[in-house]
Amino acid sequence: MPRVSSSDLNQRRQGILDAARACFAQHGYEGATVRRLEEATGKSRGAIFHHFSDKEHLFLALAREDAARMAEVTAREGLVEVMRDMLHHPERYDWLSTRLEISRMLRTDPHFRALWQQHQAVLDEAVRARLSDNAARGRMRADVDVDVLLVYLETFMDGFISQLVSGQEPAHLEQVLNLIEETIRGR
Repeated sequence: MPRVSSSDLNQRRQGILDAARACFAQHGYEGATVRRLEEATGKSRGAIFHHFSDKEHLFLALAREDAARMAEVTAREGLVEVMRDMLHHPERYDWLSTRLEISRMLRTDPHFRALWQQHQAVLDEAVRARLSDNAARGRMRADVDVDVLLVYLETFMDGFISQLVSGQEPAHLEQVLNLIEETIRGR
C-alpha cells in the first residue's frame, strides 16, 4: 500500500473540515448526521473518522480553528472587531448558525461543555489580554474588573450571534457594536 505524505493527509483533513463546516451550517449540529457528513465531504465514514474520532471531535476541531482565528483578530483589534468581521463577512462564520444547538449542549452535556470550554479558552485568553492591555494604557474604563468585562463581552457576543443568524438589520447591529465599544471604553 502506498504511503500518503503528511501534506496530503493535512489537505484531506482540511478538506473534511471545510465541507463539514458547510454541513453543520446547513443542517445544524444534530442534523449533520454521519451520512450527511459523508455526502458533504465526499469521504467515507472511515476516512472522516480516521482524522476525527467522532462527530463531536470534528465539530470541536472547527471550533478550535475558529477560536484561534478570532483570537488572532482579538489580539490585534479586540473582540468587537471580531463581531464586525462576522457582520461584514458572514461567509467566514456560517457555522455560527449552530450556536443555539451548542448552547443547549453546553447546558445539558457536561462532557461536551468541558471540551468546548477547552477550545474557547484560546479566545477567552486573547480577550482578557486585550482588555488588560487597554486598561494598562488607559484606553478603557477602569471602574470594572477585566474579568467582568470579559463576561459582558461574551454575553453580548452570544446575543449578537443570535441576532446575526436570525437576519437582524446589519446597520442596526453596527450601531449596537459602536454602543458596546463605547461602554467598554467608558466614553
